[in-house]
Amino acid sequence: MATRAALPQELIRAKRDGKALDSEAIHQLVAGISDGSLGDAQVGALAMAIMLNGMNTAETVALTEAIRDSGQVLEWNDLDLPGPVLDKHSTGGVGDLVSLVLGPWIAACGGHVPMISGRGLGHTGGTLDKLEAIPGYSISPDTATFRALVKEVGVAIIGQTADLAPADKRLYAVRDVTATVESLPLIVSSILGKKLACGLDALVMDVKVGSGAFMPTPEAARELAGVIAEVASRAGTPTTAVVSDMSQPLAPCAGNAIEIHEALRLLSGEKRHGRLLDVTRTLAAELLMAGGLAASRDLALARLDETLSSGAAAERFSRMVAGLGGPGDLLERPGHYLPTAPVMRPVYTRQAGRVMRIDTRAVGLAVVALGGGRRNPADVIDPSVGLTHIASIGEQVDGQRPLAMIHAASDADADEAERQILGAMTVDDSTTAPPTLIHDVIRREAP
Repeated sequence: MATRAALPQELIRAKRDGKALDSEAIHQLVAGISDGSLGDAQVGALAMAIMLNGMNTAETVALTEAIRDSGQVLEWNDLDLPGPVLDKHSTGGVGDLVSLVLGPWIAACGGHVPMISGRGLGHTGGTLDKLEAIPGYSISPDTATFRALVKEVGVAIIGQTADLAPADKRLYAVRDVTATVESLPLIVSSILGKKLACGLDALVMDVKVGSGAFMPTPEAARELAGVIAEVASRAGTPTTAVVSDMSQPLAPCAGNAIEIHEALRLLSGEKRHGRLLDVTRTLAAELLMAGGLAASRDLALARLDETLSSGAAAERFSRMVAGLGGPGDLLERPGHYLPTAPVMRPVYTRQAGRVMRIDTRAVGLAVVALGGGRRNPADVIDPSVGLTHIASIGEQVDGQRPLAMIHAASDADADEAERQILGAMTVDDSTTAPPTLIHDVIRREAP
């Protein structure tokens, strides 16, 4: 076992040689990452040693706790909240706007959701980019506004502050350029370090699997889900991990303003079916049970259905938007505020048949190419572009039913998107069953 008194390079050497580090050693290293006393070369060497040799569960818990504690850990006791503090996180995907619906839905059921979200990464959309399609919406309110909304409205979806898990920001930047992003302990501690710093009573994790997911195989997704649930719970936050499908876009649309429209359709009751609603309902039910707001899954689902039908969930979303600087009547007049693209074009298959397979990552990259995501960090997003009416696996497509509808800034952009969509979707005259939506649910209680 390495000891706290050891030099950083000796701790790195121990991990390089496959030895386990104790909690004190890991906290020492993370403190060095935070305060800069570890150089980039040392941080990179540590990340590579972890990548090559892994970490046991106790080490991963210690790393998660050290990242969580490297900055501000939110406290809610002084607000006398009448319900539990709850949140969810997803490994990302295409057409995945669960957060936009789940946050206000949980709030309407009595939970309090301080949701710290991120921007788009690669082919996946970002919750913050979607919300910034709403005129005036501020993703970086002052602390007093954030806390007031969490208490009074029950939900506030904002961006990460500099004070929240600062060690993770530096460690991730080094991992990104040292080919160590894929390390399971580093993935888990990065995800959970930020989430657990929000002072949660319970967390639900949505681990995606399929062609648009970070984890492409069910086995890899289940492994990640199990480790996340175990580590978070041992770090003091009861956590449920749900393994869900991302072999096709979750919603039949992708794009920033477009996904805000879809969220409003679900919250207002205009749309009452689809994979997006089913996954969101599953995650929300697990969160209500984990937070003590429902004694059983049946009671949780009944409460969720009631708050959706009554308009209570939509009302929470509307109040959150207004409280963060957006329009107070977005729910009533979305078309007045949300931008629309000047070019709309259907993409038709070259042969009639059923959609057999979707390269979901390629669909996401088509949205990025339209301007709905970033190729480079400094790129400015066009919130109006994207795709709607995306066909599902097993659905019949022909000269009447397109593969998708493109929303583009120009005809040239639409031409390129059409080429990408045609290449991303496989159609023939066979039949295929829709993919399983929920693969697994893994529940863990805090010790």
